Amino acid sequence: MLKLKIPCNIFEQMLQQAKAEAPIEACGILAGRNGQVESLYKMTNVDQSSDHFMMAPVEQFKVVKDIRAAYLEMLAIYHSHPESPARPSQEDIRLALMPDVVYVIVSLQNTNTPVLKGFLVENENVTEVPVKIVKELK
Repeated sequence: MLKLKIPCNIFEQMLQQAKAEAPIEACGILAGRNGQVESLYKMTNVDQSSDHFMMAPVEQFKVVKDIRAAYLEMLAIYHSHPESPARPSQEDIRLALMPDVVYVIVSLQNTNTPVLKGFLVENENVTEVPVKIVKELK
């Protein structure tokens, strides 16, 4: 079964980005090896929307090149839900076009207790993926 491990320093970066960009959805890409995240790439939500995101294509192209050059793989696409739960919206599901990539959602619905969850989306079928925040990579 697919699992995702995110080091706490990268989780903190995601959380800081989500809080800084609220009420707009923050977004980005996580890269690594064997389900262990090693790098975070913050992206621009070109739609500047509080209920959906669209990454800048030029940024995406550069990040994919950087990931390949570092011999990493794209493990996850993340975004925040500033005011809703950590579950994919109908639009998130419709726009999830990358198979075998985990879609990570950081919910700030309760700002004192942010929630992070991961999902695989294939042919509009959603399966929750275990995501573990770890102290460091092993």
